[in-house]
Amino acid sequence: MNTTKDLYSEIAEFLENEREVYGPFSLAETEEIVVAEPSASAAKPARDTSKTVVEEENKEYQSMTTLEKIEACSTLDELRELCEKADELRTDLEGTNLVFGVGNPQADLMLIGEAPGADEDRQGEPFVGKAGQLLNKILAAVDFDREDVYIANILKHRPPGNRNPDPDERSRSLPYLFRQIDIIQPKIILCLGLISGNTLLNREDLLRELRGGFHPFRGADLTVTYHPAALLRNPQWKRPTWEDVQKVRKRYVELGCKP
Repeated sequence: MNTTKDLYSEIAEFLENEREVYGPFSLAETEEIVVAEPSASAAKPARDTSKTVVEEENKEYQSMTTLEKIEACSTLDELRELCEKADELRTDLEGTNLVFGVGNPQADLMLIGEAPGADEDRQGEPFVGKAGQLLNKILAAVDFDREDVYIANILKHRPPGNRNPDPDERSRSLPYLFRQIDIIQPKIILCLGLISGNTLLNREDLLRELRGGFHPFRGADLTVTYHPAALLRNPQWKRPTWEDVQKVRKRYVELGCKP
């Protein structure tokens, strides 16, 4: 019997039938799987873009002028922080503290004096000595609490010997004060003392020429009265001061300011 030959014939016939149905076929070679090594660039950590943005912002800020930095302040806290670093605000008295301002940051009435004294320098707050105590009484007489208003000075550091601010000191300080006023946006400004009134209005008038009326100033009505320290030395000026603050209260009501 040719069994082997018959078996081969059957296999050949089977394969031929498979080719006719499925087409030609062959055994594929096994592909080698290659794991690529990480490239040097892939292993490098991603760049910290947030740090780069901060660095660029700091660089841009440092290139700004002083006036640009002042104008960039949108809050009193930002302006205070800038004032802390501002050497041009200092007087020739060493070791003084910043006396920035105090009170309601949204006040409709803002009081502006001349410069801090020894008590103000120690506490870092304007009008806290005897003159400040008298000012509190003046405000209370026309139904104002100290917390209702905002109080500041032209100078933010104490001059030596409590002397009057000189023109150069006032000039250096004014841009900061103007920005302080613009942030608060008071409706009425009461200048305390001749120097304060003349400095803000850029005038050289006598106090009697500044008192009694209201002057337009940076969106507010500005008026001038005696400095509380002057009233301590000259009690006869208390009566005209009383008249001045009564006019302030009346205008405050007329303008519909916060009660």
